[in-house]
Amino acid sequence: MSAAAVSTLAPVDGPAPAARRPARQDPAERRRALYHLASPVSVLTVNRDGHLHGTTASTVTLISKDPLLLGVCLRVGSSFAQLAGEEGRFAVNVLGAQQADLAQRFASRRPDGGGQFAGLRWSPAPYAGAPLLAGALAHYVCRVHGTLPLGDSLVLLGRVVHATAVEDSPLLSYSGALFAGSLQPVLTSKETSTP
Repeated sequence: MSAAAVSTLAPVDGPAPAARRPARQDPAERRRALYHLASPVSVLTVNRDGHLHGTTASTVTLISKDPLLLGVCLRVGSSFAQLAGEEGRFAVNVLGAQQADLAQRFASRRPDGGGQFAGLRWSPAPYAGAPLLAGALAHYVCRVHGTLPLGDSLVLLGRVVHATAVEDSPLLSYSGALFAGSLQPVLTSKETSTP
């Protein structure tokens, strides 16, 4: 039976479903609730013909394991997205708990080009040449796989071509602030019950 046919069938038992009404909620309340999504903080970097650029992002997520794709949400009109699109490659630096200063540095007004990286320890990424920041928990070097405009955001998709990582505590964005994450395993009730 086709999916279309299934969706038009009436329920076998019980009352017919109620008509859907639009949700009525203060938009500001919905936005406040979304601050409770914790996410790791990263600095994205690109090297466009020698022009270096970086920006802070708290919305980097795994999209696909095969092929290995990351998704990054940026604002529409982002200069980073434009440079990465033109270059066709970029790097993601996942920040550690002690790197809040880097997150703030690349989220605020800063010099253009290489001046953004003045005084920082970094090395050029293999393949991309984008800055890999020293002390980051993980580095993902990506080839641009595509972009997708959604609402007031632009999703930049990157196919990971090189990755490294170390074990340490992450820097997290939560409720509009930065937090040093402490990774403590949580035992499930099954693990804590005695045989």
